[in-house]
Amino acid sequence: MRRQEPFVAHHAGDWAQLADWLDRRESDAPLKRPPPEAGVLADADFPARYRRVCQHLALAKQRGYSPAVVEPLQGLVERGHRQLYRPPRPRWRAAWDFVLAGFPRLVRKHAGCMALSAALFLVPLVGVFTLLQFRPDAAWLLFDASMLANAEAMYDPAAEHFGRERGADGDFAMFGYYVMNNISIGFRTFASGLPAGLGALYVIVFNGLTIGGIAGHLHVSGYGDTFWRFVVTHGAPELTAIVIAGGAGLRIGLSLIAPGRLRRRDALIASGRDGAKLCLGVFAMLLLAAFIEAFWSSKADLPDLVRFPMAAALWIATFWWLAMGGRGRGDAD
Repeated sequence: MRRQEPFVAHHAGDWAQLADWLDRRESDAPLKRPPPEAGVLADADFPARYRRVCQHLALAKQRGYSPAVVEPLQGLVERGHRQLYRPPRPRWRAAWDFVLAGFPRLVRKHAGCMALSAALFLVPLVGVFTLLQFRPDAAWLLFDASMLANAEAMYDPAAEHFGRERGADGDFAMFGYYVMNNISIGFRTFASGLPAGLGALYVIVFNGLTIGGIAGHLHVSGYGDTFWRFVVTHGAPELTAIVIAGGAGLRIGLSLIAPGRLRRRDALIASGRDGAKLCLGVFAMLLLAAFIEAFWSSKADLPDLVRFPMAAALWIATFWWLAMGGRGRGDAD
């Protein structure tokens, strides 16, 4: 029997890396695995490493090495076999993992663009809202008279439902309308970032001015109570999604202006890949917002003791999810 100490010393690093990879794989979803780094086995290298360890096990048995060597290798091979030939993860599980952890991590990855988008949205919104509290007549300079009249009709305190006028199909028809309207706004905000980010900048500021202007006019005109009761709940996912879409658009524009060490083409591809993933999360948020807007926010008879605590909980949950989602799961934030 050949001496086994040199064999173990030579290959122990390979075995340790494979064992570490298997530990991380078996702990749960891929989102929990850290990114490839020095000393960490990458996913793409697993099949080759597994075959190598199989060869080590065969040699150890052939040479008659002790159970202290053979048995751990046997265990590694069996665990590797289960991972290599296990059925693929269900698509719904991958989607759920992305919503819970992948999307918030991606938002935090581009925190600078998200902060800029939030500023471009909130500063005009708050500014024009404040202006209209002191100069209500300015609303007629900013908006068409028919637009203001339509907004007032939507939030008439005597109406059975808040929001847009409903047809015979009721809530379900409005849900479909809100889905299409919200997603179109989100997509335009993101896609407008292609011309060096200027389009995204314009759309974000325009959305802030429009929302702030309408809110300011309604508030100073006596419709504030119904307006705030309507928007307070679904505004959490909807307004946050618009800001994120704007940040994704700005990220694409900045990749053309300041690509860093990458070529502009490569930087655009990388930011576009992240932007597409961000859009998926934004669309999910806007879908939730449309559901709440159609089936919850519009109910005029909903008690405020139910409406406002629900709104507060949703705002807190939204910010907590974006700030904490994916942390402690191999996240490098």
